[in-house]
Amino acid sequence: MEARTHIALVSIPAFSHQVSILEFAKRLVHLHHFHVTCFLPTLSSSTISSKPFFDTLPQSIDCIFLPPVNFDDLRNSVSLESQLQLAVSRSMPSIREALRSLHSTSSSSSIVALIVDAFAHEALEFGKELNILSYIYFPCSTMLLSLCLYSSKLDETVCCEYKAHPKPIEIPGCISIHGIDLPNSFQDRSSLTYKLFLNRCQKFLLADGILINSFIEMEEGALRASQEASGSTLVYPIGPITQKGSSIKKSSWECLIWLDNQPPNSVLYISFGSGGTLSQEQINELAMGLELSNHKFLWVNLRAPNDSASATYLSDDWVDPLHFLPSGFLHRTKGKGLVMSGWAPQIEILAHNSVGAFLTHCGWNSILESILHGVPMIAWPLFAEQRTNAVMVTEGLKVSVRPKINSNGVVVKEEIACLIKNLMEGLEGEEIRRRMKEQQNLAACAIMEDGSSTKTLSQLALKWKSMGRSSKN
Repeated sequence: MEARTHIALVSIPAFSHQVSILEFAKRLVHLHHFHVTCFLPTLSSSTISSKPFFDTLPQSIDCIFLPPVNFDDLRNSVSLESQLQLAVSRSMPSIREALRSLHSTSSSSSIVALIVDAFAHEALEFGKELNILSYIYFPCSTMLLSLCLYSSKLDETVCCEYKAHPKPIEIPGCISIHGIDLPNSFQDRSSLTYKLFLNRCQKFLLADGILINSFIEMEEGALRASQEASGSTLVYPIGPITQKGSSIKKSSWECLIWLDNQPPNSVLYISFGSGGTLSQEQINELAMGLELSNHKFLWVNLRAPNDSASATYLSDDWVDPLHFLPSGFLHRTKGKGLVMSGWAPQIEILAHNSVGAFLTHCGWNSILESILHGVPMIAWPLFAEQRTNAVMVTEGLKVSVRPKINSNGVVVKEEIACLIKNLMEGLEGEEIRRRMKEQQNLAACAIMEDGSSTKTLSQLALKWKSMGRSSKN
């Protein structure tokens, strides 16, 4: 029996990134019969909520969890982005040792390519040391990639802080964007976060290619601009890559049973992702806005209030958040709404015919899942690149609406209620649903057997397989 082509991956200690790159690994295994080893840096406070996902991975995917990195010395003064970058940087010696050990002991199926998360760009040099191809896996939009590749030039041409720039910032191949909607990394040009970001983007061009979780039909202009900017480093759109529905029994989930009893397209699904948090004031306004809208809703992953939007992104700290809802809210909305404090099966929820819209934090995984299921969005970004994603889906693709924030940084209940009604009932909502249906069809076509993304990945797989055969001769 011929040995399987062996690919090595390097992820980062952020579950949303791990899910994306491992779903990509599943495609290599299922479509092309590869063997994949994924190296995962860990933190001293690594979460355990992700364990069920890892337990369901196929046998051809090996996950090696590296020794924990402790950076408590930085936690109080360093942004989320910098925490991630520094955690991965401190894991590089472990990654190098593990990769070299694996490469030297797996002679029957030598590693032919190394694919690393964008935050793990430092590992690219290990591919050169082992004389194998090395790639960046970019789990975000092509719009963000275009911004990354343009960032050095932008840094040279703009003198002030981007958020103070009087005109929208131009991104090659994309719609222009106000400085305040650029990723968090851009918001303070004197910060360590910004310096690390610029350095990270410059290193992308050291890769043999960039694999991006998007598809040509949705971001053709951004893809063209990214390829022009990257020169000899080829850009490969291979998305949308998302989680598939699990084998869970519907009867084990109260929310799915509840959805079964609701009319078609009647429920607003609300989730701020795997780590998003709201302030106490904002929780109150959202709850009262839902009540005021008089629409059905399913609110999951509710967390205790925190003024830091990413407070729980890297930890499992948990306090029962239901105590922080407005007094009497759960009683008054009983039957009309359902609130869950824990994890919920998002794929099954978005696929349910009673769900008519999705209030989302605009993480890229959630956006792609919403597009694949044709669910219009309310864009409510919190941190990282989510504001940039929100601009893309609202002003670019026009498959979303976005609430206005008051001078205190809060979305008030009247704005929330109005937005929900317009999306669920009004003519604007009908147009958004029509455009979302178009994007859904394009996304489905891209990953069909003869679709653009499937062909791109197949060409790469053939290249890697041929290199695996030649290494044995």
